[in-house]
Amino acid sequence: MLTRIATQFGLPAEAPHLKQALTHPSFANEQRGEPDNQRLEFLGDAVLGLCASQLLYERFPEADEGSLTRLRARLVNADALAAWGRESAVAEALLLGKGAESSGLRGSTNVLADAVEALVAATYLDSGLEAARSACERILIPQLEQLDAGATRDPKSELQERVQALRGDTPRYEVVETGGPAHDRWFEVSALVGARELGRGRGRSKRAAEFAAARAALASPSWTEKEEA
Repeated sequence: MLTRIATQFGLPAEAPHLKQALTHPSFANEQRGEPDNQRLEFLGDAVLGLCASQLLYERFPEADEGSLTRLRARLVNADALAAWGRESAVAEALLLGKGAESSGLRGSTNVLADAVEALVAATYLDSGLEAARSACERILIPQLEQLDAGATRDPKSELQERVQALRGDTPRYEVVETGGPAHDRWFEVSALVGARELGRGRGRSKRAAEFAAARAALASPSWTEKEEA
């Protein structure tokens, strides 16, 4: 499992900070002298913030400071980082104490987000800024693809509101195809109401693919016109 995580972050399996980045304080407390990932999380948060700021600055050249700040908050947050961590096997690789394990902390949003940030810091310390930048791009770009400088809501929320208004139903999302190597997977997802496909999209995470499918449904007026008729 460590090898898979190391590959995703461009690290050698024996990277000095890799194990520490995956060590929750509960495990460190049970293994006296074992460093936990909290200091790395602090550093990784700053590295992620820098990379996110640069990506947004380049992607939205017309956006002002306030808009960029709001976009960064949507791009780098615990929910998004934890979702990426779950899809990338970070949850399975975490080292947890027995109590934390039995309490279900392996799936905790905050615990996973901290671990992802710690892994970014480990990459920065062990392989340098450019390697960390590449790791950040793998984490952030699927989410970045769903952002729009003028958008106030995400496409899934918009689609859900429109479908509920027209039919009193809620869209669901199904993965119809996957591909790519383990460190660079892609997903194709269909947005459905009942058996009817509203749109289909592809992304480098299930979340990104769902957003793409919702956006495709919103961009095609055919199903809404028929429902309104």
